[in-house]
Amino acid sequence: MSRKNQAIKRELVLDPVYESKLITQLVNSIMVSGKKSLARKIVYKALDIVKEKANDEPLKVFEKAIENIKPQLEVKTRRIGGANYQVPIEVSEARKTTLAIRWLVSYARIRNGRTMEDKLALEIFDAAQGNGSAVKKRDEIHRAAEANKAFAHYKW
Repeated sequence: MSRKNQAIKRELVLDPVYESKLITQLVNSIMVSGKKSLARKIVYKALDIVKEKANDEPLKVFEKAIENIKPQLEVKTRRIGGANYQVPIEVSEARKTTLAIRWLVSYARIRNGRTMEDKLALEIFDAAQGNGSAVKKRDEIHRAAEANKAFAHYKW
């Protein structure tokens, strides 16, 4: 990554069915080898399963799941005087969402289940209820930040 210039953030195109940027981000992170139509099918089927299971609007359930997964703090390694410290820092809003979607997809992929639609739907449903692997990951990150809050004065 270049140290000179900040990368320009491109505006995401809204999802055609739900008209949501979050769904677009989810589709883009599910996508493998540029197969966006297959990724959309997976996401839409997963949201249909969530709709049946939760008896609620699937977009609301998905947004609640993302809110439950978003981390408030994270730790970054900082080298000071020959020693490495895990310094807790606050996470920007864009990075919170990106991390939440990344964790949701990665834990859905390693989950036991038949199809990716089922695994993704179960992970979304669990995260919306406040449990699930992605929520546990957020809790681990918060515990690490809490344990290292003594080094918070090394922020840059």
